[in-house]
Amino acid sequence: MTTAVLLPSTESPLSHESAAEAFEAILDGKASEEAIITFLIGLTERGETSIEIAEAARAMRHRMVPIDAPAGAIDVCGTGGDGHHTLNVSTAVSLVVAAAGVPVAKHGNRAASSKAGAADTLEALGLDMARAGAMAEQTLADIGIAFLFAGNHHPAIRRIHPIRQKIGRRTIFNLMGPLANPAHVERQLIGIARPDYAPLYAEALESLGATAAAVISGEEELDEISIAGPTRVVRIGSVALPDRITPADARLPASPLDSIRGGDPAHNALALRRLLAGEESAYRDAVLLNAAAALVIADKVSDLADGAVLAANTIDSGAARRLLDAWIAYA
Repeated sequence: MTTAVLLPSTESPLSHESAAEAFEAILDGKASEEAIITFLIGLTERGETSIEIAEAARAMRHRMVPIDAPAGAIDVCGTGGDGHHTLNVSTAVSLVVAAAGVPVAKHGNRAASSKAGAADTLEALGLDMARAGAMAEQTLADIGIAFLFAGNHHPAIRRIHPIRQKIGRRTIFNLMGPLANPAHVERQLIGIARPDYAPLYAEALESLGATAAAVISGEEELDEISIAGPTRVVRIGSVALPDRITPADARLPASPLDSIRGGDPAHNALALRRLLAGEESAYRDAVLLNAAAALVIADKVSDLADGAVLAANTIDSGAARRLLDAWIAYA
């Protein structure tokens, strides 16, 4: 009988070594369920450090199923769990940015706390998620976009899913998705619903090798750049974004968050189709704003205003709609 690994006390911040050993034991099934629950709750109650966040992500990266990506590929995603139930902004942004010529390795999942996650909405749009997952590396190389379904690339995380359900509250693993992209992207726009955590999260991301990225958090505790008000920005590398973004920075109007409230996958898919058809709306403005930031990170444009113009032209020319249709047909 194998003796379960003892996990360290969480009363004090963990060193790189002790954090690495702890998360390796958790993901490899070497610690008991009771010890894992105590450990994860302890981290949450004390508040995770950048070292602990980075080592948890590094342990996941070492166990994931990776894919190759073209140079300059980017990911645009959020940690989720902000409770605002907005339409799928980062999913639409991914299509617009890819259609503008930047390869997008979109890492995502089904809904956890919202009604429609990226995978749910893409499936409602007609994308065969199983086939899209199997062909992710090929579609990324050929048409510049892929959806990396988390469950396909992180088999180790499945082991602790029942434990996380038992805990029934946020743990460090709720922060992991954007830090463990299977394509090893070095450029990212990451939304986090906790403005106070943005600097810690950025420290972790930088230590994991990001070269050009931004961690963003709307003042409403929103995991994307807010169309309603200011958004905090923490930059990594020489990214030409301000420390604080408002819609006016991209020459866009502000709108209340209720104006981009989403629904079930069918509702969100219809809104995205209307967006790609050129419909004017607060949803379009939110997508233009976030796409503009991603295009700055990708070195495609020099500032948010130019990024919003490029994003609008990409939609209005039909390029983003054609990319979605090509992706559905391809996969």
